[in-house]
Amino acid sequence: MRYLLMIGGEEGSEAEKLEGCGGWTERMERRGVLRSGVALRPPDEAVTVRVRGDEVLRSDGPFAETKEQIGGFCVIECADLDEAVEIAADHPVAELGLIEIRPLVDS
Repeated sequence: MRYLLMIGGEEGSEAEKLEGCGGWTERMERRGVLRSGVALRPPDEAVTVRVRGDEVLRSDGPFAETKEQIGGFCVIECADLDEAVEIAADHPVAELGLIEIRPLVDS
């Protein structure tokens, strides 16, 4: 089963200041569960697009007005949700911020 790990925390928090993943990426690659991952540029560089009728509405900034922001994501493949939780709990941001786990729709 594939899962998306959305890695985030409050803007300006210690989680946001972490450089790298403290060896987590390498451990997950050796384990064979990490499929992809990337850090995101800051939320103030985001653009949100909506189409209403024939009009394209563009607004600067992230979709959600919230203190917590997603700073990166990883796609993992593992046996089940319990293993996904264990993998997410091993990520250094889990101690300072948050990791949301979402199952991916298999196509």
